[in-house]
Amino acid sequence: MGNPNYRISIPRNPSDLLKLATNVLKKHTELGSESPLNALVSHKWSDNGAKVAEATALDKLAQELKTQSEEAINKRNALLPDIENSVKGSRDLLEGVYRETPRALAQFGFEITESARSAGKKIEK
Repeated sequence: MGNPNYRISIPRNPSDLLKLATNVLKKHTELGSESPLNALVSHKWSDNGAKVAEATALDKLAQELKTQSEEAINKRNALLPDIENSVKGSRDLLEGVYRETPRALAQFGFEITESARSAGKKIEK
């Protein structure tokens, strides 16, 4: 039985797992026919070794796209306050222009939701 005083962990993070897999595969390849990993019956490195390079390339692409996505989101979010103020100002102005027919704001893309006013008052249609 193994020594219960230590633990050998496998990374859960995909990037870290791929780094470890690369190191394991490299050492296995260096040792060639002398590698103890040749004893693997299933999940052999001869079957999965090529997948490490492909997965590593895809991981790098995913990280690049994640960075690009975060940058795009930050740029978009920086523009939103001014746009939101234009939309609010437009709504407010159109509410005055179409005070008698507020559903006309739907022509501009606004969603009109009717709610009951105080008890005893009718909703004008």
